Amino acid sequence: MADATQVTEERARTKRRRRGGLSIQSKLLIMLLGVSLVSSVIVGAVGFINGRQSLHESAIDQLTTIREMRSYEMATAIEDAKRSAALNSRNLSAQNASVALNAAFDELQQRQLDAAQQEALETYHGDVFVPELEKRSKAEYGDTAFIPASAAGQWLQAHYAVKNEDFDKDYDAILKMNDAGDGTSYSVAAERYGDYFARLVENAGYEDVLLLNLDGDVVFSAYKGVDLGTNLNDGPYEESALANAYRDAVATNSVNTTVLTDFERWIPSLDVPTMWVLSPIGNDSRITGVLAMQLPLSFVNDVMTGDEKWKGQGLGDTGEVYLVGRDDLMRSNSRLVIEQPEEYVRAVVGAGTPPRIAKRVVEVGGTVLLQPARAESVQLAQQGEEGTKVGPGYRSGDTVVSYGPLDVPDLDWVVIARIDADEAFAPTADFTRTVLIWLLGIMLAVALLSLLLAQVFTRPVHRLVGAVNRVAGGDLDVQVPQGSRDEFGDLGSAFNDMASSLRIKQQLIDEQRSENEKLMHTLMPESVAAKYRAGDEAISEAHDNVSVVFAELVGFDEYAAALTPEEEVAQLNVLMRGFDEAAAKAGVEKVRTLHEGYLASSGLVVPRVDNVRRSVQFARDLLGVIERFNTQNGADVALRVGVDTGTVTSGLVARTTLAYDLWGDAVNLAYRVRSVTGEPGIYVSQDVRDRTNELFTYIEAGSVEVKGRTETVWKVA
Repeated sequence: MADATQVTEERARTKRRRRGGLSIQSKLLIMLLGVSLVSSVIVGAVGFINGRQSLHESAIDQLTTIREMRSYEMATAIEDAKRSAALNSRNLSAQNASVALNAAFDELQQRQLDAAQQEALETYHGDVFVPELEKRSKAEYGDTAFIPASAAGQWLQAHYAVKNEDFDKDYDAILKMNDAGDGTSYSVAAERYGDYFARLVENAGYEDVLLLNLDGDVVFSAYKGVDLGTNLNDGPYEESALANAYRDAVATNSVNTTVLTDFERWIPSLDVPTMWVLSPIGNDSRITGVLAMQLPLSFVNDVMTGDEKWKGQGLGDTGEVYLVGRDDLMRSNSRLVIEQPEEYVRAVVGAGTPPRIAKRVVEVGGTVLLQPARAESVQLAQQGEEGTKVGPGYRSGDTVVSYGPLDVPDLDWVVIARIDADEAFAPTADFTRTVLIWLLGIMLAVALLSLLLAQVFTRPVHRLVGAVNRVAGGDLDVQVPQGSRDEFGDLGSAFNDMASSLRIKQQLIDEQRSENEKLMHTLMPESVAAKYRAGDEAISEAHDNVSVVFAELVGFDEYAAALTPEEEVAQLNVLMRGFDEAAAKAGVEKVRTLHEGYLASSGLVVPRVDNVRRSVQFARDLLGVIERFNTQNGADVALRVGVDTGTVTSGLVARTTLAYDLWGDAVNLAYRVRSVTGEPGIYVSQDVRDRTNELFTYIEAGSVEVKGRTETVWKVA
């Protein structure tokens, strides 16, 4: 028969060779492949172009949204600061303080420092303030460059600024030290109104608060630094932004005026970048001075960095938003210098920042008025334009930037939101890679599917024969294609139903066998289960060096009296699960569970040299389970536990009921020692105590009679 089949196939192949040209199978395969592959390529190309463009636009839109949000938050914070300055300057306390301190300052013009006070003032400037300023600013200054020219200014610095050193940078104490103890009317006024300015600093978070008269004199400073007593019109700070803002504020002669300065390096604060918000003090009839509040760096940085929670706010691993002034220097901190100072130096130096500036930025921990940002996006924003660009920034590598001016009248700042191009367009790159992989996968799948469909018309019988042979060999997962609606399709459907039915039945049999095995292993050890499956009638095993733990619940019936039967069983299950978990943790095997008892052993199924220690530790763990149960349920359940070690016998007591049990002297003694006193606790035999005396603390609890001898019982302390 086989020879006849081979002859028939050989004749068919010979006919095909004589006919020449492509076979029907080959033509069908070419048509399927051509149509499918062309369709896949067209659909993939359209989806790729649209998807890539959408992801690209989404990344840019997200960055623009974040920039606009930061711009709004910054503008709102500035308006709040100006509004606060205006309200504080109109406050009656501020008005009274201005009048009193102005008058007191004028009185001090008649006082002269004695030689010792003059020397102390010059020593403070020459030996303390100027050296520290030069160290921070990397510049040189004269020893007396910042001593006020007026007698009143010198008096104030000698009696306040110089004495600040005595507080050893205790700024809270300096803030509250307003009475210089010199008996002057100034000390009286400062003591009376100083608390108002101290509360401004503490509650509003200002770096300092200055009070100026209409002549440009700083008549009061909350922190009494070297700016106290100086004159902004002709003193050492006359060219500062603060001085210019002061003159602008006074010129308006209106309490409704607020003036905000850009960042400048403020010498009295040791060259730290500082912003000021100023407002004239007085009422609608006149002004008596100007209130100047020093805004901290954090005023800007907290807003622009989002409290340094960049990633949670949609900026990923490299995104940030920062401010740039008209001088192309940053007005807020760079994220990189905060998170990775060493990487910051490499990145900005690689983009053209001088190494000395990068080093200085790392030293002071900030980029304000240090880090240049001269990218094209900054220039466009300074021209009032808004938009997005991809290109270089202040750090090396391509950057996606959203730029625009900050809408605040007093400040010529621009807002830049940036993120590394690699990160911004990572979804686009991932999408491209995914599309290509899927397209290749689809093309491969189409080729294989076309080949498979072509073969359906030529080899349906061979498929069914092969499937039947596989079922006969035990492979019940066989399925044949059902694409056709002819007799072969019906035959394939019937075959698939048959194979599925056989497979389901086999799965049910396997699942039932597995469940039986699991149930048997929960009732007895593997060795006993093996004998049971073998059909042994008398199944028992003797074990040496086995520790036995017998635990009895005390008070559970009283606790369960108020429970329904279902609740009682549920609570008991909670305890038994806790006992089972403790047994698994300690390496102890559960033997059986009673209504109010728990029998376990160590060294029975798995021989253990430390089975005694494990049993005692397990007993202690059971007490922990009881404590947690009582705490969680408001119960007062206790536990009596007996532990012994020795020889035991285990086996099936009745084959029909599968009751696996443990008996022997060790079981008996463990049962008896648990109730030697009737009190809850862990009780052990003399053998257990002797073998674990160095691990646990025991106290003698009593004795029991065992086969004519007295056995001492010990309790775990």
